[in-house]
Amino acid sequence: MPRFYLDQSLEIGMQCELPEDLSHHIGVLRLKVGDTVTLFNGRGGEFAATLSVMQKRRATAHIKTFDAREAEPGHALTLAQALPEGAKMDWVIEKAVELGVTALQPLIAARSVVRLSDERANKKLAHWRAIVAAAAAQCGRNRLPTVVMPQPFASWVAQHDLHPRILLSPRGQQSLTDWARHRAPQAVTLIIGPEGGLNEAEEREAIARGALCLSIGSRVLRTETAGVAALAALHAVWGEF
Repeated sequence: MPRFYLDQSLEIGMQCELPEDLSHHIGVLRLKVGDTVTLFNGRGGEFAATLSVMQKRRATAHIKTFDAREAEPGHALTLAQALPEGAKMDWVIEKAVELGVTALQPLIAARSVVRLSDERANKKLAHWRAIVAAAAAQCGRNRLPTVVMPQPFASWVAQHDLHPRILLSPRGQQSLTDWARHRAPQAVTLIIGPEGGLNEAEEREAIARGALCLSIGSRVLRTETAGVAALAALHAVWGEF
């Protein structure tokens, strides 16, 4: 059943006017009046609705039922990802959402190639949030992970965090999976460097602030691979898979 995200209140019995871009997408999918779709607003649960109006740039759905189904992991996972070059961040966000990440914190590290002005950062944030919504619709999640404005690594790492922070580095002496096997499932923040990794000063600062320096195996993974691999590894060890 097609799933669509709507940033608005939804309730049973409501005749819901769909946004123009979504109406166009429904037309591209060749859906017709009487077809059933799933709507969710990121606040939990999902609604079954029947398309009641289908015009060129306008569609309306009649909400029939509510299902409280959730697909969230049992532990909150935050991905603090240093900005990679090009469109790699889009891919990272999409796959992290599919793998159940709870929050995404883009970071600007010393070796980050990408530098964003305030205007570009705002546009990027809106773009990333659209990717989050589309990925959640595709993978069956009914709650949207948060993604926030990029922060300089130094200022972010200086902030207090209630959850353990894990710095993934080839210099880690213990593996992530070995650490996880000896811990109950819990909320953690994974720190991933950019191309070339975090520099030694950044790693020292993170460790001084309490981050655990762990490895993710004997091979050096690309920045866009490391975070999603780590998320999958934690899920496997902690029983989500």
